[in-house]
Amino acid sequence: MSDIIRRDPRAEWIARNRLHPLHAAMQPAQHSWMGPNGVIRKNLHGIGFIGPNGIKRIDRSGAQQGGATKRTAAVEVQLPLHQVPAPAFYISVVPDMVGGRLSSHDRDLLGLAHQLAGTDGAVLAVVFGEHKENAFATAGVDRLLVLEGEEFSGYAPEQRVQGLRAVDNQFNPRHWLLPDSRSGGGELGRRFAAALGERPATRVWQVKDEECIGRAGAGLQDLARPVARLILAAAECAEPVSETRHEALPVELSTAVARSLSRIEDLGAVAVDPAAIPMAEAEFIFSGGNGVKDWGLFHRTAEALGATEGASRVAVDDGFMARDRQVGASGTWVTARVYVAVGISGAIQHLQGIGACDKVVAINLDPGCDMIKRADLSVIGESAEILQALIDAVAAYRNDAKRDAA
Repeated sequence: MSDIIRRDPRAEWIARNRLHPLHAAMQPAQHSWMGPNGVIRKNLHGIGFIGPNGIKRIDRSGAQQGGATKRTAAVEVQLPLHQVPAPAFYISVVPDMVGGRLSSHDRDLLGLAHQLAGTDGAVLAVVFGEHKENAFATAGVDRLLVLEGEEFSGYAPEQRVQGLRAVDNQFNPRHWLLPDSRSGGGELGRRFAAALGERPATRVWQVKDEECIGRAGAGLQDLARPVARLILAAAECAEPVSETRHEALPVELSTAVARSLSRIEDLGAVAVDPAAIPMAEAEFIFSGGNGVKDWGLFHRTAEALGATEGASRVAVDDGFMARDRQVGASGTWVTARVYVAVGISGAIQHLQGIGACDKVVAINLDPGCDMIKRADLSVIGESAEILQALIDAVAAYRNDAKRDAA
């Protein structure tokens, strides 16, 4: 697994975008060029590296010079830092954090909050319980408030409303933004609006000229109203933050959150067979294509990962998968949070079908195929070896979890 090639799609996009402020920094350094007389000129000052003692060293073998001229995917993009030392007001955002991470819907919401905050305000993100997210800074969060405690875990909308009321009393945000989604934000936002006595703006897809524009009439009409204090925004309500890096300074509540007597008992998640989940509703899809040679190993890997199986049109036409498992414009359009493509080159119809997926992982032998270009994470190698390594990794993880529980 040490030979896996990992790419940074963002660094590659910045290198292609000449209008990006970091475009010049992402270009490979030019150490030689042809002069006007046809003689090759070399920049002697650009060759070499600074050693640990501050002395410049030159690698005469040519390996270092070759590596310097090649822009690798490991280049870290350093975005300009956006700071708000003394915010004049706050724009509070309550992301869904499905799986403990920011979704694309959450990032759109933070982009909208950044528009409303302008230069004087700060974006305050309120997160319940433990999370796995480490990219709050690049998502546009100026202040981060984490409400921890068992009372906020699971399905506890009443207790979460109490937490949001405590935040409202302390920070008095100018606007509250929640995702109008089925993952909890839609219900929590409406409960919170009732507790505050506010009339929320729902299904908002645009905020422009001091007006909220939301969907109405079964999604066939637009309803415009003045910008409300509490906004329940739809997906793609704004462009996510991508040009700046924010501080994401941690803040805390000055008072404890009052405990509410919950009238709802959370019995936990219900186990569902991944094969019974419709493709359009699946959140984790493991899809195979023409590059899969061992379909038995493919099915075992999908079962070990607990993923819903999908396939490309070629795999379906060859009879390896059923027609209702086909992903693409000629099959099913999917909106999975994680989409794993094994041995799929990436025809235009297939790429259209996965356009709304949050994270795409590609396993392929061809580093130049379209699916590799679309993927957020690419693994170049033989699919059989990689799938077997995935099964072994999942088995080891579960065995460690059982030992820790015992």
